[in-house]
Amino acid sequence: MLEQKIPQTLTEEQVKHINSNTLILLSTVDHESHGPNTCAISWVTAINEKTIRFSITNNSRTFSNIKNNPKVTLSMIGLETVYSITGMINVLNEKIEGVHLPLSKLELQIEAVFDSMFWGGKITQTPIYEKTYNPQKADALDKQVYAALLLI
Repeated sequence: MLEQKIPQTLTEEQVKHINSNTLILLSTVDHESHGPNTCAISWVTAINEKTIRFSITNNSRTFSNIKNNPKVTLSMIGLETVYSITGMINVLNEKIEGVHLPLSKLELQIEAVFDSMFWGGKITQTPIYEKTYNPQKADALDKQVYAALLLI
């Protein structure tokens, strides 16, 4: 039986999909129960095929989980499948300056990209979300956070 090599980088199509405000799920190991923890995140950008940056609140349970165990999985639904992107997190900034929310800047160094859709199935409609607070404030905050994520 031939062993299938697991990709260790994103394809150009996956990078574009991540950068199109797609729904991303972040899975961590809970720092107290040691069980799985999954949450949806919105400020995500693929810097290149090996690196994804994102922001979460620095006073959240998820942030505590990452500080305790930086091994995570990002799940992306789209391109007719579900991808699990695993790797280690580097905390670039515990607090992003110039943003009024207590947000952190995190960077995932990708170790593996798995197609984790069940056999014989495909995604026929990519999930769409909308932000339910003031549209002008949401847009202004998005611009601040994405600008901070792109800074080196």
